[in-house]
Amino acid sequence: MCSRSDGTRWIVARLLLGLLIASAIVFIGATAGVGQARAAERTASARASIEGAAAGDPGPVVGIAGTPDGKGYWLVATDGAVFALGDATFAGSEGGAHILSPASAMAATPDGKGYWLTLRVGFVYPFGDSVNAGQLPGTELNGPIVGMAATPDGKGYWLVGSDGGVFAFGDAGFFGSMAGRTLYQPVVGIAPTLDGKGYWLAAADGGVFGFGDAGFAGSMGGHLLNQPVVGIAPTLDGEGYWLAAADGGVFGFGDAGFFGSMANTPLQGFSGGK
Repeated sequence: MCSRSDGTRWIVARLLLGLLIASAIVFIGATAGVGQARAAERTASARASIEGAAAGDPGPVVGIAGTPDGKGYWLVATDGAVFALGDATFAGSEGGAHILSPASAMAATPDGKGYWLTLRVGFVYPFGDSVNAGQLPGTELNGPIVGMAATPDGKGYWLVGSDGGVFAFGDAGFFGSMAGRTLYQPVVGIAPTLDGKGYWLAAADGGVFGFGDAGFAGSMGGHLLNQPVVGIAPTLDGEGYWLAAADGGVFGFGDAGFFGSMANTPLQGFSGGK
């Protein structure tokens, strides 16, 4: 049995490696401690799920979504397999379903009882209490879908393409995009503001673009990066955000605190005995 710290280190390492390989986005989920007995039980359950999927080679992890209380999260792999960890509840997946294109991102419903998966071609799969508010089948995209974010009430969501195009569904408002504008590097993620009246887009070079009521708090654009940025996540009050890089580096802006990173740390899988 691995320790909680080793298990957490393995999950973060697997996520960051998967994002680097697939060049996709991730939404960074917060985690918090739980009771020793519950943590041990869930760690064993998560390991069993991942080991069971390993035989089918689910592919690299490309997305993450956190639970409302920050005590768990879901991971999604390129084949649509979903892994629930902490207090995250498994509601289904597309693993083994021979999906039309690789999965690229996911988002959770506000109550944590469901989630959506999206593919690079813009198909959306709802699970649990999530509802399909629209998708992009047959739409010619200038860049693959790389990110997804849900509205505060869970009745809509945004998809973002690598070209910076934003697609709003359900009650998600459209506040602008980077489509047709000069980008030095592809867009890799999207994060909504607290009230859902705006969003930030993050690019691989660390550039951040705010739309609607999303205030600009800083970026890594123009700064030398060891590895490209792969995701963006907002703080709980919406007054800041974090950027995560493929090497595990983390950059905080606004009121986003720095709590450590995996930069300069070898990122490799962890395997523990049962």
